[in-house]
Amino acid sequence: MQTKCTQCPVACGADRTVRAGACSVKGLKIAKYYLHPFEEPPISFKKGSGCIFFCGCPLKCRFCQNFEVSRAARGKDITPAQLADIFKELEDMGADNINLVNPSHYLSDIAEAVELYKPHIPVVYNTHGYEKLESLKIAAGFVDIWLPDLKFTDPNMARRYTARADYAKFALPAIEFMAQKQPSFDEEGKMLTGCIIRHLIMPLGVQDSVSVVNFVATLPRTVYFSLMSQYTPCGDIEDIPELKRKITSREYKKVLAAVEAAGLKNVFLQDKSSAETSFIPKWDY
Repeated sequence: MQTKCTQCPVACGADRTVRAGACSVKGLKIAKYYLHPFEEPPISFKKGSGCIFFCGCPLKCRFCQNFEVSRAARGKDITPAQLADIFKELEDMGADNINLVNPSHYLSDIAEAVELYKPHIPVVYNTHGYEKLESLKIAAGFVDIWLPDLKFTDPNMARRYTARADYAKFALPAIEFMAQKQPSFDEEGKMLTGCIIRHLIMPLGVQDSVSVVNFVATLPRTVYFSLMSQYTPCGDIEDIPELKRKITSREYKKVLAAVEAAGLKNVFLQDKSSAETSFIPKWDY
């Protein structure tokens, strides 16, 4: 654990051995680990992705479906050695990969755990996209698959819906970096290396979603794009009226038309039936 934490773009400088940083956590804290069946097909694959859900988050999305976890309202403190043991346990359970969910502010702890035990299956870096290039270059030493969100290009949306109006300033170059990872698959179609960029369509957010699609179209054609329609009203949105509903079929079709117009080929599409709270994990800690 860094005693002057600068791992995420906030670079708050907190000594997280004694107090919480901008991410709302000190130490190393997780909410759950298990075999998760609802990631993109080559990630969940057959037995499930070995997801480890880390607590806290510097982004503070108002609509976060994992609100209790991102605000560190629950969770269990562990050590890097215990995290290494979790890697082993997930492997023994048959996980198709180790999926580090929201890992950015724990980079030094994760790197220490990997030093203790390097998984023999692909390591997935499942991030909100708000990343420093310096941190990603460190993570690249052990990450096989990048799985970033690209939430917004519009700073006004970032300001309204998160604590970080500068989201795109960091997310766009971060995703350009991650998109350079060349994809590879085993003979059965499980992803071994590569980059899948996710984008969640927001209510009244079609214009920015089209901007996201057009940005992805400028990246290497080897990148994969996952268009998500699962937005479900959650979190702290009482004063944000537009977020109190799911997206409409018309909104979804407009973004899908942009995907087709941009010529994106490696695309995963999500069924709108996934916009239910039943798909949110039940937290263990």
